Amino acid sequence: MFKIPINFGTRQLVVPGFLLAEGKYEAGPNVYNEGDKFYSTVIGLAELRNNVVTVIPLRGCYIPSVGDVVIGKVVDVITTAWMLDIRSPWLGVLFAKEHLSKPLNVMKEDARDYLDIGEMIIAKIISFDRTKNPALTTKEQGLGKIQRGTVIEVDPTRVPRIIGKKGSMISMLKKDSGCQIYVGQNGRIWISGKNREDEALVAGAIKKIEAEAHTTGLTDRIHEYLIKNRM
Repeated sequence: MFKIPINFGTRQLVVPGFLLAEGKYEAGPNVYNEGDKFYSTVIGLAELRNNVVTVIPLRGCYIPSVGDVVIGKVVDVITTAWMLDIRSPWLGVLFAKEHLSKPLNVMKEDARDYLDIGEMIIAKIISFDRTKNPALTTKEQGLGKIQRGTVIEVDPTRVPRIIGKKGSMISMLKKDSGCQIYVGQNGRIWISGKNREDEALVAGAIKKIEAEAHTTGLTDRIHEYLIKNRM
């Protein structure tokens, strides 16, 4: 039987322009084709699943998507809205009506009284089409201003590994540390524990996951790391 060629091994590191495959395949994320030849568009790990050739990027900025929950940092305040850095080429826009329980009276109130520059929030993207900044809301359970804890940053491409299959990794992190942990799709992670030491422990574990995301047996190593280093 004729075998259509694949030009990479399982989860092989590839670079932009690398010829991945030739034949009757489909192009997945970070792959383009010219006729029946398929090439990588990024530096990443190549995979073939169900006849679809994909590349998992090793590095990349966050591209907003409707429904994503992100952690944003206020970088500007205008009359009835806040502009937020969401680690993306686009700033997030949080209008007062999507954050406050009552209309903002601009004649008597200042938006800074509710959110000021440098403060951070957990918010959901409710609209985005790449022609304008994504609109955000905090009017859902679990969203809103971050009042305590620690916020760290990881590469957005590592978010699925930090969460794990069916939430396995993040569940283990919470159980072993006793901390509340919220992972934003934009690679910002909020950690709230009983003390700074517990938060620092989780931050270290998450950074270890980020650095070793491509390796096997990671869940067991992270479990051992937390048990060994917890005070």
